[in-house]
Amino acid sequence: SILAWLQTLPEFAVEAQLAWSQQRSLMIANLTGSLRLLVGLGWPMIFFTQFYFQGTRQNKFISKIDLGNEDSLSVLFLFLSILYFVVILLKGSLTCWDSAILILIYAAYLVILFKLPSHEVEDPSDLPWISKQILRLNRGPQILSTIGLFLVGGVALYLSVEPFIHVLQKWAVMAGISTFVFIQWVSPFLSEFPEKLSAFNWARQKGKAPMAFMNMVNSNINQWTMLAAMIPIVFNISLGRFEPLLFDEVHHAELALTIAQSLLAGIVLLDLSFSLWEAALLFVLWLIQFVWSGLRWEITYIYLGWTLIEVLKWVYLFAKERKLPRAFEVIRSPGILFK
Repeated sequence: SILAWLQTLPEFAVEAQLAWSQQRSLMIANLTGSLRLLVGLGWPMIFFTQFYFQGTRQNKFISKIDLGNEDSLSVLFLFLSILYFVVILLKGSLTCWDSAILILIYAAYLVILFKLPSHEVEDPSDLPWISKQILRLNRGPQILSTIGLFLVGGVALYLSVEPFIHVLQKWAVMAGISTFVFIQWVSPFLSEFPEKLSAFNWARQKGKAPMAFMNMVNSNINQWTMLAAMIPIVFNISLGRFEPLLFDEVHHAELALTIAQSLLAGIVLLDLSFSLWEAALLFVLWLIQFVWSGLRWEITYIYLGWTLIEVLKWVYLFAKERKLPRAFEVIRSPGILFK
């Protein structure tokens, strides 16, 4: 979860700059675009990367990615953050009070997460060259080197984020594309590149697809909570007064589509697995909205229809066999999580 947060720092920097410059529509564009990119492109690409590499190396193609019992916590907190955003959508504004609640949700998630048993430690041989060199140092130089890298990265982000946004806006004008649409898709694609690179690197390695996939899920939680919470805080500091960020008709449509997509994504993860056909359909629906951005409500209704089918499936299984989704079963039995 911490790694996912660090990997999304470029996305946070872009969103903070948009909020500071009070570009209300572009704030929503960047937020919704980054979230939909993670689910619609990131999740399926993790699956297909593992599908390709395992199939070519072992001549055995996977049909699904199985997640661990401990991942049920992330799935349920993804739901919680999305459900609160339904409240935000219904009231039509994003305020500093919402920020406080979203931060509390993320803080609760981290507190419980840190109590869980650790995953298997990554083999140092799998680390990038720079990380390997730092690991060879003594404790003191390790800490100083890590802090130094963070400082260099932070300065680079600070100096580059405003020119980055201006360049994107100029490209949009030159290409004759709406700035809203351009910021929504191009900005997240570039700013989320570090986390996609790490996740795809894990996905191609044997047995690490679940870790790669949950890295993306944790990024979703980070952005539904901390990224969204940051927007009104920076926006109000820039304004010099408290003022809600009100949604117009386009904002409502974009947020409704994003919520519907993530809600569906959370539903399909309730059995703690991600299948081939789920990856394919999520990608196809994302691709349609990417190419035809005017089909917001149509795609939203498709997402909601699919969500309803999944809910009815679980209702039927519970009524017929008293069977709950695996994530709920794990939460009902804390000993499974905290053993």
